[in-house]
Amino acid sequence: MARHAASKSPRRSLLKAGLTVTAVGAALAAGSGAAQAAPAAPLAGVGDALDEFGTSPGQALTGAVTHSATGGLAPAKNMRLDPLAGTEVDPLSNTVGTQVADFKPVSTGAATDPLAKGGSLKDLPVAGKVTSVLPG
Repeated sequence: MARHAASKSPRRSLLKAGLTVTAVGAALAAGSGAAQAAPAAPLAGVGDALDEFGTSPGQALTGAVTHSATGGLAPAKNMRLDPLAGTEVDPLSNTVGTQVADFKPVSTGAATDPLAKGGSLKDLPVAGKVTSVLPG
């Protein structure tokens, strides 16, 4: 009758404890990665400036953020966007074009060719110029 008052399963408690330990370990690993990226400066005296010892903490932090952004964004910028590129069933390889009177012909090929040929984000006409600003 008093099933709701019974104690919780030990498996559920172990699962919660395991997830907590995993989260703490991930947080410590992320913190140690940032700490390893920053060079260690010797302890400064009361009146000494930190710049006398080389890299300031701000420069170290900027370097760490740039390094991690490069590692995270480079695969995204170079990843193939169209998995069907180069196959017979690629819907982006079909282009439509037209020409009116003596005007220059207009086609959808300019927009779809970078993807249909297996291009990545950096190969797109407009987005490629924007992504060139990002590290990686």
